[in-house]
Amino acid sequence: MRRPATAAPFVIGTVLAGTLLLTGCGGPASAEPGGGRAELSVNSSYMPQPVSDSMAAGFLTIVNNGDAKDELTSVTSDAAGDVTVHETVGGAMRQVDRLAVPAHGRLVFRSGGNHLMFDQLKHKPEQGQTVTLDLHFAKSGDLRVEMPVKSATYNPATGH
Repeated sequence: MRRPATAAPFVIGTVLAGTLLLTGCGGPASAEPGGGRAELSVNSSYMPQPVSDSMAAGFLTIVNNGDAKDELTSVTSDAAGDVTVHETVGGAMRQVDRLAVPAHGRLVFRSGGNHLMFDQLKHKPEQGQTVTLDLHFAKSGDLRVEMPVKSATYNPATGH
């Protein structure tokens, strides 16, 4: 038994329309396979008031509540000529190009561990001021942070 010739274009058209509709449902480029993405935020940021006119340290916690990992690739600030990312392993500090922010995890910057170094300060930040910095991530884009300047001996309750 033969089907009428008019059914074939209707079926093909329906299949193509459905395919186009589903193609439009894709997530953003930063999504991981399976639809997950990083959901980043920052808390507990601070800069101890620097004792030097040219250099300072910065500490914070990056929280990822998303289903995908991301990587911190760089940090910039108008307050310094250069901001570098450092990790401390086995008591030795070294500059790194990137640090991972795990899915459903945290990347902690604390005294004696991972930290930011602000070099070539444009002015010496004083306690009570804030320093603006931009965190740059591999997939999630940029995140602006207002980092308060605390006393040089500040020891946060969060342990970093």
